[in-house]
Amino acid sequence: MKLLRELSKKYRVVSVVGMAKNAGKTTVLNYLIEEAADEGIALGITSTGRDGERKDIVTGTDKPGIYLWEDTMVTTPSGLYDMSEAGLEILRVTEYSGALGEILLCRVAEAGYVQTAGPVATADQRGICREMLDRGADMVLVDGAVDRRAIAAPEASDAVILATGAALSRSVAKVVEETMHVAGLYRLPEFSDQAARRIIAENGNSGRLTVFEKKGARFPDVTTGLAAGGVLNEAIGNETKYVYLPGALTEGVVAGVSPSKLKQIAFIVKNPTKIFIDSASWRLLRKKGLRVRVLKNVEIAALTVNPRAPEGYSFDRAALLSAMREAAGGIPVLDVRYAG
Repeated sequence: MKLLRELSKKYRVVSVVGMAKNAGKTTVLNYLIEEAADEGIALGITSTGRDGERKDIVTGTDKPGIYLWEDTMVTTPSGLYDMSEAGLEILRVTEYSGALGEILLCRVAEAGYVQTAGPVATADQRGICREMLDRGADMVLVDGAVDRRAIAAPEASDAVILATGAALSRSVAKVVEETMHVAGLYRLPEFSDQAARRIIAENGNSGRLTVFEKKGARFPDVTTGLAAGGVLNEAIGNETKYVYLPGALTEGVVAGVSPSKLKQIAFIVKNPTKIFIDSASWRLLRKKGLRVRVLKNVEIAALTVNPRAPEGYSFDRAALLSAMREAAGGIPVLDVRYAG
């Protein structure tokens, strides 16, 4: 399967997001980089954190490096510039900086291994991606190296590739369950009430909890939904239809709402990355009547599986692929080590 070629027909910016450490995210990134070289697709590469080092700085385990071909654009901090084996031409010293120095936008003048890092803030990340596209990249790949929730946000990219596998659990069934839980959250229905959406755009984006009644809206004096379940329960009246949470939706928030009111309303959140409820609790709460809508969901371009875990155990590759494909519906599922 020519994954990158298919992606390039639909998307300009794609994030590679790992379900867990050692789920194969960097392997997927390298596969796409190699395919781009074969297909003549001009790439830009950036990351929400440091990647490309040969040994994980947290776990001490070996990691695959990131090899970039000539004319690829890449971001790297000034503190890592001299550590790259590739020859890098600095196109611009950007206004973004981090722990490792100013973020440099570079062109690969001589192919080789590169350590990459880019802006962490979503808006900054999107800005650097846009600049690479403006400078001639056909696509930009974003390596979600810091926080898979943040980089999966729809504001960060057009779609995500979700990397999962044995590192997540010793049970194939559990790997499938947890992956499909996240995929299900990413594909939650978008909120369709346009009048309410306009009110949220005018007020909610500033961080205001908004309670929508059958006629009109109220703004309770609660700055966040976190740990405010009891206050929220009091704010929900007989005429309440929706509650917009500007922050996170957690199990604690839902627990403070009475069962009858829970069945009455729908929670609205900005996007699926604002939901912090595990798969078992999510199933239970859904049975109790929990309904959630998002202002913007997350497009899943593909799922990739890694049957091996760093602890030494592994799954049967065909069995893992089969189980994941059966659960994933129409989402493409592949093991990039065997994709060609």
